[in-house]
This record gives sequence, structure tokens and C-alpha cells, in this order.
Amino acid sequence: MQRISNSFGVSRRTLIKAAGASAVFAAAGLPVRLFAADPIKVAAVYTVPVEQQWVSRIHKAANAAKERGDIEYVYSENTANNDYERVMREYAEAGYQLILGEVFGVEDAARAVAKDYPNVAFLMGSSFKPDAAVPNFSVFDNYIQDASYLSGIVAGAMTKTKNIGMVGGYPIPEVNRLMNAFMAGVKESAPDAKFQVAFIGSWFDPPKAKETAFAQIDGGADLLYAERFGVSDAAKEKGALAIGNVIDTQADYPDTVVASALWDFQPTLDKAISEVKAGTFKAEDYGVYSFMKNGGSSLAPLGTFDSKVPDEVKAKVAEKEKAIKDGSLVVEINDAEPKSN
Repeated sequence: MQRISNSFGVSRRTLIKAAGASAVFAAAGLPVRLFAADPIKVAAVYTVPVEQQWVSRIHKAANAAKERGDIEYVYSENTANNDYERVMREYAEAGYQLILGEVFGVEDAARAVAKDYPNVAFLMGSSFKPDAAVPNFSVFDNYIQDASYLSGIVAGAMTKTKNIGMVGGYPIPEVNRLMNAFMAGVKESAPDAKFQVAFIGSWFDPPKAKETAFAQIDGGADLLYAERFGVSDAAKEKGALAIGNVIDTQADYPDTVVASALWDFQPTLDKAISEVKAGTFKAEDYGVYSFMKNGGSSLAPLGTFDSKVPDEVKAKVAEKEKAIKDGSLVVEINDAEPKSN
């Protein structure tokens, strides 16, 4: 894997040369035609480290596509919002055919870049919908409310105090919907559960998340929803339980993390790759490819907690999962900010 730093220590001329003939066509405003077997050139721009949960799933999927030979892949991490547009432009100028990233704080700038490079496909994590005025700019999000709901059913059965702490990054739709689905699942097992909800105002501040979780434990929580890194550390230190989000961290917290709602970005990326290769990429909402019925989300195996979760709860989860997959159960997408009760 090639990593390009935020400072872009190579010149634009060098990048264009490295990009090959496709860059020449793109720079000339001509469509790039690919044979089906040709790998497409993909670049990603991330505002956080690739170790961060959400971005790590995009990064993992891109690396898997690279190993299959479907794409070439480079990325920039820790890109500041005020530098995001410049980095996007560098990649577009260098002939990359598909650019990935998350533009929650730079929506207008990102869409302006896409307008300037109509022959480049952009697939961006976004709180907004696609716009026909920018036909090469598609959006996605981690719509893993299905798996979050199932993890809540497990959580409601495992809490003894019926007091659950929840620590999120920001109260934005992509966080809110997962928390609300989790809370709905909890109430399936524990209708009288109470929730302590807090947001730390950061996508990556494990110490702050940990301190917030400590406060919730002091407030009576015996189970924590770990939307952010740092929460499971607090749970482990205090002997509480935790429910993971986006990735499975049970191997690191075998006595703490009961279950996790997993996001698989592969269906989303594979759809984009096929559209770019076919020359049919257009402005679409790729959020649906994160739904459980499309293979974009799942409940992690209970692993070390398999024997600790009651059999009737596991049976209920299996029943609900089957219903979600066959379409007879639709988990509500509730983007409203969750509140403590």
C-alpha cells in the first residue's frame, strides 16, 4: 500500500507522471475507458487516522479490492478540513478515477471540487443526499442500524442495573441513528432501561471518551455503548460491560465487549468500482449497501460471551436477524438526537 502524506511531499508533475496515460485523458477532459480487467486508480482522503473505527472499514475494503487486483490504492490520513479541498484536487489532477473520503465538515468544498473534475468519480461519506447538479458525486454512510438494533437486544439482557451509558462523537445523523436503533433493541429486552447519553465533540479523542464513560459508570451504568474508542477501556477498568460499534474489538477486551455491530464497506465499494469500470457512475445514495440485507452490516459473533448470553436471547436475535434479511422487519432509521432519560 502506498501512503501519501498530507503535505504531499511529491510535486503535482511527479504524481501526474506516475498516474500514467489515464491522467492525460482526464486532464484533457476526455472520458477514461477501461477494460474490465484493468484496475482503476483509487485515492482516499481521510480526516482521521486509518485506525479510527469508521475510516478503518473503508480502508480495509479498499485494501481487499487492491489485493484482488480490482484497484490501485493510495490515501491521505489526518487531513485537516481546511486542507481537504487541496488534497482532493491533487488526486484529481493526478488522474485518480475514484476518490473516497468523508466530507461531513467540508460538504460545499468537496462538491465544488467534483464539479471541476466531471470525469472523476467521487464517493464520499456525507450527511446530505446526492445532487443532480453534481452527477459524479455519490454519497454513502454507515447505515448499520440493523446490527445496532440486534446488539441492543443483547445489551438489554446483560445489564443488571438497567442503566446504560452511551458515548458518541457528535450528535449527527450517522451517529444518532445507530444509538436510537441500539436503544430500541435494549427496550426489547429491558423496557425499563435508563440511558445516559453524552457526546465528546470529537471523532478521535480516546482519553476524553474514557473520562466520559467513567462518569457514566459513576452514575450507575454497568454497560456502555462504545461508539468511540476509549469507552471499552473505561469499562474494562471498572468491571463494566461494553457493546462495540463498527468494528469487533472483543479480542482486545475478551471479558468486556459482549457484542458489536459491524460495518462492512465492501458492498458499497464494489458497487462503485463496477460502475466506474462500466462508465456508468452517477450521483446516487449508496447508503443502502450498508443494510444487513445487502451484506453491509452484521452482528459480530458473541465469542467469549456466547455461553453468558441467555439462550432465549440468542434465539430472539436469530429470529429478528432472519426477519431483517427477508424484509419482514424494517429497523427504523431515526436520525433525531438521542437523549438521556
